[in-house]
Amino acid sequence: MRCPGRYRIEQHRESMTVHKEPDMPHSHLTLDLSAWATRFDLLGHPTRLALLAHMHDAGPAVATVSELADAAGITRNAASQALRVLRDQGWVRAERDPRDGRGQRYSLADDTVHRILHLMGARHD
Repeated sequence: MRCPGRYRIEQHRESMTVHKEPDMPHSHLTLDLSAWATRFDLLGHPTRLALLAHMHDAGPAVATVSELADAAGITRNAASQALRVLRDQGWVRAERDPRDGRGQRYSLADDTVHRILHLMGARHD
């Protein structure tokens, strides 16, 4: 299939890939549309987006589930469910709390998501 701007889309079994036509500059560009669609789907949910933004604001391995839930204005259970989805996608990592060894502290784990948050206006203090 051809798209405006000289792009070619290849439909695969469970994904789509977009290629620039060879006569166009930067013909080596390839977009994994399925991966981007998943990212936008996950970012489109206000709870997950709030958790990601608060993790970014808190810094690496700082925020607990309770702190993230409070910051997002949701229950601890809702935060845990959303964090599980984000962990399964590889966007978030959990580390044992070094103080008590039982609790988890959460961090952003995906650099692309980190950059998207910056494009949305997130900053480091």
